[in-house]
Amino acid sequence: MVSVYKGKQPSLAQLRAFVAVAEHLHFRDAAAAIGMSQPALSGAVSALEEALGVQLLERTTRKVLLSRSGERLAARARAVLDAVGELMEEAEAARAPFTGALRLGVIPTVAPYLLPTVLHLARDRYPELDLQVHEEQTFSLLEGLSVGRLDLLLLAVPLGMPGFTELPLFDEDFVLVTPEDHWLGGREDIPREALRELNLLLLDEGHCLRDQALDICREAGRTDGAAVTTTAAGLSTLVQLVAGGLGVTLLPRTAVPVETGRNERLSTGWFADPAPSRRIALVMRAGAARQAEFEELAGALREAMKVLPVRVVDPVA
Repeated sequence: MVSVYKGKQPSLAQLRAFVAVAEHLHFRDAAAAIGMSQPALSGAVSALEEALGVQLLERTTRKVLLSRSGERLAARARAVLDAVGELMEEAEAARAPFTGALRLGVIPTVAPYLLPTVLHLARDRYPELDLQVHEEQTFSLLEGLSVGRLDLLLLAVPLGMPGFTELPLFDEDFVLVTPEDHWLGGREDIPREALRELNLLLLDEGHCLRDQALDICREAGRTDGAAVTTTAAGLSTLVQLVAGGLGVTLLPRTAVPVETGRNERLSTGWFADPAPSRRIALVMRAGAARQAEFEELAGALREAMKVLPVRVVDPVA
């Protein structure tokens, strides 16, 4: 059976005094090294010996020696002080905003078009920030945020779910993408009701953009649930299907230059006001420890995104 000595807990000041004596083997030099008076140093070491129930030093009139127990415990005391120092450094880093890792989750219909702006901002304004990007669908991102796997999300809102705080960034219109010879291609006043009769191509199940497109169709009075026979896993494939004459689709404006610029067999049409749109926001856990930091980041992103074809949201409006 192992017996445990139940004395007083040693203090950090006592450990620091003992380690200084162990290093210098001289009370006056040790006291000077840590900025403590010699009587206070001697008292601290004696108090540590009492707390541990072990004699750490052999004192003579001419020199100080470590006892056998002192030699063993000096290494342990150094390790404790080193660990405390690392703890304080980590806490100082945590207090400093925009340092360390930030795990950002982004939906696929946002990532290719907004990440260049996000990454440029992070590199220029927050050079000490380790930005780690995770591209996933909305459900997976929300699960990751709720369990702490992710710190912040960039996605379409509103979510309509408790436990999350939305920091709106901007609204962007949807654009109708058609084959080049389509009768709606190039028009600037397309009524939403036109969606009732169109062969609309959508993303696969699980993409929030699919759900948004279905909502727009229902608002336009389409009663068949925008049933389609062809879907795609990503927007790039979707617009190629359109170019091949299989139907039309809806793209957010930020995606249009990238996705339609690669194929001359595509045309775009613009809806009459008010055009169907979506809102993009940063999303964090309600009461997040880094809330002030995330709010500042949202403000910086709003400013940076003014050059995009979007309507930046005024957070105080």
